[in-house]
Amino acid sequence: MKPFQYATALSPAGARELAGENGAYLAGGNDLLALMKEYLVEPKILVNIKSLPGLNKIESDGNAWTLGAGVTVAELEDHEGLKQLFPGLQQAAAEVGSRQIRNVATLGGNLAQHSRCWYFRQRDVLCLKKGGDTCYARHGENRYHSLFTGNTCISPVVSNLSIALTALDATAIVRRGDKDVRMTLPELYARAWDNPTAHNSLEPGDLLLKVEIPVQGRRSAYLQMSEKSAFDWALVSCAAAFKVQDGKINQARIVLGAVSPAPYQAKSANDFLEGKTLDDLEDKIAAQAADLVLEKAHAQTHNAYKIPIARALIRRVLLQLKAQV
Repeated sequence: MKPFQYATALSPAGARELAGENGAYLAGGNDLLALMKEYLVEPKILVNIKSLPGLNKIESDGNAWTLGAGVTVAELEDHEGLKQLFPGLQQAAAEVGSRQIRNVATLGGNLAQHSRCWYFRQRDVLCLKKGGDTCYARHGENRYHSLFTGNTCISPVVSNLSIALTALDATAIVRRGDKDVRMTLPELYARAWDNPTAHNSLEPGDLLLKVEIPVQGRRSAYLQMSEKSAFDWALVSCAAAFKVQDGKINQARIVLGAVSPAPYQAKSANDFLEGKTLDDLEDKIAAQAADLVLEKAHAQTHNAYKIPIARALIRRVLLQLKAQV
């Protein structure tokens, strides 16, 4: 780890000014400090944002819930109001690491974390995501990598919370320069789909302030499959949400994680569910929706196993939504 300066910010504007273009924001620090120890990132200054007003709050005005970027994952997991209205978010939070990690890890950190690809994490390998000219995973060890991508890099998004929040049509508020910019969750990750060096759409110095979830009366659920029963990254994750109006499904969303550089949706699958009744939503319909989500999947040498896992998770999540009241 190289030497760096350290400062505590008392306002978003102050944090942005301190960080400049070569700094990094410190909240939980789980991912950032690991990257620094491996010399994968070398910020000139660490800006402590734990004292920024509002970043640790969970609030509702009746139309939307606002989650500060400094709220811990454990607080999301334990919050009774969120659990009641957005069970998929609570389920996703409960799958993040261990309880000790969730006590420290923050919403903002979970959304902004970097690739877990072992070629990226190996400091002596100049892979495509680090500015090289080769994605070594494509012809190497790729069992944990993407089934969908818009560029040559096949490193997938690993944020649990991004998958659940995408299904809930959440919006991120980011301080960029002297303005607050609103991004949908797909927009927050759009650059990672197209650009092999990007982990998300955040620019140097951008500060993620909060996330807003509209109150739409949606059912939601999240499931993931991991190699270990606890304290493990998802091999594949799935979140889904929809409203039920006059007995029919409305605003359906199915989102996959750990299979793409961004939370992955297929418009054809969402449209297929639109207008179906809950009685229609039996195993056959759920399987058809899963087929539509996965119709463009491209398996690598070692990760074809993800396709049947994703298909099973989609079916289970949709049937779980059917059973919710």
